[in-house]
Amino acid sequence: MTAGRASPSDSGQTHPGGGEPAPARTRLGVIGWPVAHSLSPRIQNAALTAAGLSHWRYQLLPVPPELLAEVLPGLPEAGFRGANVTIPHKEAALALATDPTDRAVAIGATNTLVFADDGTVTADNTDAPALIEALAEPLTGRSALVLGAGGSARAMVWALLDAGADSVAVWNRSPERAQRLCAELGSVPVTSAGPADVLVNCTSVGLDGSASLAGLPIGADELGEYACVVDLVYSGSGTALTRAARAAGCRVVDGLDMLVGQGALSFERFTGRPAPRAVMSAAARQPAEGSDGG
Repeated sequence: MTAGRASPSDSGQTHPGGGEPAPARTRLGVIGWPVAHSLSPRIQNAALTAAGLSHWRYQLLPVPPELLAEVLPGLPEAGFRGANVTIPHKEAALALATDPTDRAVAIGATNTLVFADDGTVTADNTDAPALIEALAEPLTGRSALVLGAGGSARAMVWALLDAGADSVAVWNRSPERAQRLCAELGSVPVTSAGPADVLVNCTSVGLDGSASLAGLPIGADELGEYACVVDLVYSGSGTALTRAARAAGCRVVDGLDMLVGQGALSFERFTGRPAPRAVMSAAARQPAEGSDGG
């Protein structure tokens, strides 16, 4: 299965089977709880303007978990063409889609939904390819440690293994969640952090702007054991983890790199147009604070 592509046409869409044209759906958004911190509207609206789609709008969609199944089916009727999905909905949203891609099914989580005119809801995961693009180096024979066991962690583990990583270990504050993820994806649960070529933080540590690594199984003096550190949490001034990693001489992929990468791939699925990545990156780097996943 392949990801759905929306038409960028400005005009109304004809209902399947003929009849009155349906109103053009030019709304996009990011579904999460909480979601007020998200930079995705700034990034995506800048991209829409650069692509000549300034009449489209991308907005925050704060949806508590207990309302997701009620809200999601109503988005197309409200004029939505698609939506990104962030914590804590990435796994639950996949179950509500009618046409998940093979990649999203294999990962068990989605971050990109596209609403087709015939009622189909395509679910894809652009977090995974965004990681491989950001790393931009062969992973065959390499080792990795992923911190966290939620929807983002699932995408990172799958991406690393799919790209040829020799071993992927997973740590989580709840060992049972790490064990369940590893049993499903073929990685190795661990109860402490060990050396690896790549470290990927998918936890919420740093989300509150804390300057401490408390909550992670790694101290600043241990970061030299990793050649590359990826942090999905983002901050304009860098997180405690990325600052410590740079000080330790690690190559760093920060949360803004990941946010723009997955957002660019989602933009292309929403609009059918190439993403203006330079514009999106510039919008992301404007002074602001933010966090994981969207």
